[in-house]
Amino acid sequence: MMVLASVSPIFILWAVRGTTLVPDRFLIPLCCAFAVVPNFFLFWRLRIAKRLCDQRELVVGEARDNREHLLVYLFAMLLPLYAIDLNDWRQLVAALAALVFVIFVFWHMDLHYMNLLFAVFGYRVFTISSPDDGNPHTGKKRQVLITQRAYLSAGDRVIAYRLSNTIFFETTHARI
Repeated sequence: MMVLASVSPIFILWAVRGTTLVPDRFLIPLCCAFAVVPNFFLFWRLRIAKRLCDQRELVVGEARDNREHLLVYLFAMLLPLYAIDLNDWRQLVAALAALVFVIFVFWHMDLHYMNLLFAVFGYRVFTISSPDDGNPHTGKKRQVLITQRAYLSAGDRVIAYRLSNTIFFETTHARI
């Protein structure tokens, strides 16, 4: 669902743009559902994590700001898929196939945390690793932190809600 939420803006663009192949009475509700439902599940997952106090303390060893991923996201996904002419069945099927490929790549490369709504609400995405503590397994698995902080430094401790095994969301109430 996070992958579909990350590509939801394309469905809004397709609903606005329309096509002569599918009547608006079907296209607009379908596109709106593909734009709204995955984001609803994402925010529902956050609400469940808050209700269950599914929090983890993350200790920052190294933090990398992933703002450039948003540019890659916009230029690699939204612009090419929007530019496709949807008024020919062959082009429409090609656009849907391209969307499936993009969804697979986002899922396979763990880019499913990219969501335009996070940027709209002032959140940043950091990839963090644990500090080196002499344990050969520490820091091998990177985690993604979605936060409103402008920067993270080594040694920072963050309490964040768990959205998945590797994605955490810090709200203003979860800060230390």
